[in-house]
Amino acid sequence: MEIINESQFATTIANGVVLVDFFANWCGPCKMLSPVLEELAGEMEQVKFVKVDVDESENLARKYGIQAIPNLIIFKDGQAVDQITGFTGKGDIQKRLDAVL
Repeated sequence: MEIINESQFATTIANGVVLVDFFANWCGPCKMLSPVLEELAGEMEQVKFVKVDVDESENLARKYGIQAIPNLIIFKDGQAVDQITGFTGKGDIQKRLDAVL
């Protein structure tokens, strides 16, 4: 999973299904979620998985109303179609991704 910044964001989410993990390095639940997302990224090649550090990209966090982390937003062709706040298990994330594929 690559970490993207604000200038890369629009290009990254423009096409296909993209799961964006809004996180912070100091966030414990974010660290717990990371291996779950890494595993899913290896299994779901049709989905692009990226991370946005809310401390580095405050404008993006504000734009998408991120008030709690971890916060996952699923985009399809540039549009936000689902959002998951807090630590969530692999099965739930996969189910929600499957629903938009």
